[in-house]
Amino acid sequence: MNLRSLEYFAAVAKELHFNRAANKCGGSQPALSIQLKKLEDDLGVKLFERNNKRIIITPAGEEILSRTQRVLQEVNEIKAIAHNLNDPYSGELKLGAFPTLSPFIFPRIIPDLRVNYPQMKFFLYEEKTADLLTMLDEGSIDAAFIALPHKDNLLESDFVFKEDFLLAAPVSHSICERTKASIATVQQESLLLLAEGHCLRDQALDFCSQNSISEHFDFKASSLETLRQMVAAGVGMTLIPECAIQESKDIKYLPFSGKTPSRQIALFWRKTSIRADVLREIADDVRRMWMS
Repeated sequence: MNLRSLEYFAAVAKELHFNRAANKCGGSQPALSIQLKKLEDDLGVKLFERNNKRIIITPAGEEILSRTQRVLQEVNEIKAIAHNLNDPYSGELKLGAFPTLSPFIFPRIIPDLRVNYPQMKFFLYEEKTADLLTMLDEGSIDAAFIALPHKDNLLESDFVFKEDFLLAAPVSHSICERTKASIATVQQESLLLLAEGHCLRDQALDFCSQNSISEHFDFKASSLETLRQMVAAGVGMTLIPECAIQESKDIKYLPFSGKTPSRQIALFWRKTSIRADVLREIADDVRRMWMS
């Protein structure tokens, strides 16, 4: 058993495809197959069921996979410790954010972060919150911007910013004659929301449930841009975070009077991260950038 065979095993378990796994590991498909066969012989169990059409991980493979991922994470941590003992402000830093935030936060902060940390190479990942948390746990990213509240005993976080939601309505709607939206007015409507799995949907649903506002059940969007286009087409109205506002002749964005829906964002990283001090500095930098 060697680290390379474990890397191949974890890659195949994720990709369920030999060629893709080999490419991801920077090796060849024949070399991957040889290493996997040797690993199975060493362990005395089959890790995968495979035929010409598909690959399925076996129950034994599932049990061994979780331990393999921990081993590989520890190896990465060892490499990172060795590198960062020399210079924690250099090397790669992998940052994640969820889809309704990443298109707006990354273009805004990365230019300044590159100036502030010139020896650091930033890699950016856009994934749903559940996937970001998995990537953090596996060690495949260093930190992620995640909406609060979120509690995890294995993670540390630093608050970055809070922003309001605005009501996005088609300009043809009578509500656009107002300068602000009221809860009472919105209660007479139903809101377009994102599909399951998006934290923005959960935040919007929480606001709706607290204020007796119904969801538009005929349609669920896969992205914020789809929501925006549906509003522009006059299908309905929705909540848009302040950072995502784009001027449009077909949409009017109305702030709320009284209690305003909002979201809070924090930067999360593993408590065991050897770059914890650097990540606290980055969170502080992002907080200042957002306020400026």
